[in-house]
Order: sequence, then structure tokens, then C-alpha cells
Amino acid sequence: MIKRLTKHGNSLALVIDRGVLDLLEIDADTPLSITTDGNCLIVAPIRDEERRKRLEEAVREGNRRYGRALRRLAD
Repeated sequence: MIKRLTKHGNSLALVIDRGVLDLLEIDADTPLSITTDGNCLIVAPIRDEERRKRLEEAVREGNRRYGRALRRLAD
């Protein structure tokens, strides 16, 4: 998808299509984190802190249990 910035007063705005909003389950009230890696603009919804902690724990557990196998598959 290619988008263009839209003039909004003295600023520029990026209009996000309804399909993308629905896919990410975000709306006008969802707080967003805007960061960059130096080349790309990264816009991500800020999720519930407890949900983030559970995800991080699941990733740690997955790495603990399957890390060696995943490293071997990556080689």
C-alpha cells in the first residue's frame, strides 16, 4: 500500500484506512507509539501492560524450551 501525507493545518497527517485499523484493532482512542529505526516510521498500538508481560514470558519460555532447536534450524 502506498500512501501520501495530507496537509493538516501546519502539519502533515497520515490517513490510515479502515481495513488496517480493523486488522490492528485500533481506533481514534487507541494510544500509539511512534518510533523510527532511522529509515522507517514505526507506528504501533500501545497494548495493555499485563498482556505485554505475558507475551514476554511466553517468548522467554519458548526460547528456554526450544532455543537450541531453533538455532539449529536457523543454520
